[in-house]
Amino acid sequence: MSRFDNIFEYDSNLDGAGLTIGVVMSRFNLPVCEGLLSACVAELKRLGVADANVVIASVPGALEIPLVLQTMAQSSRFDALVALGAVIRGETYHFEVVSNDACRAIMEVQLETGVPIANGILTCETDEQAEVRMQPKGADCAQAAVEMANLQKALAK
Repeated sequence: MSRFDNIFEYDSNLDGAGLTIGVVMSRFNLPVCEGLLSACVAELKRLGVADANVVIASVPGALEIPLVLQTMAQSSRFDALVALGAVIRGETYHFEVVSNDACRAIMEVQLETGVPIANGILTCETDEQAEVRMQPKGADCAQAAVEMANLQKALAK
């Protein structure tokens, strides 16, 4: 349904049936990352993505996520990808470096390959903030991946 007369508008499509989704999860801050992953996978299933069409790879930390996303995107096997991780502020500048570089690299992979990537790398001040955000963000990323995969397919027609 379009908001404007005589103007075509793509609808949001959260039907995951037939889509293949790759997920890359950092193991640093593992309890939070596992929470992100469980929420993401549960939402992918709820949206109709088959278990056999979800592929999970884990990496040591957030800075390793973009390389694996790039490899997955270049494989042409995936309709969309999801990056999951947690960077929690410490007492040094390292937080900013990891957060900024991981997010920048994820955006570069997405733009260079044309494969949508839902960025679920939490950047939080405290462990408590990360724990509160992990479930909603994991589910949001699943929705974003499915919606963007479907939009990209619709745009290609």
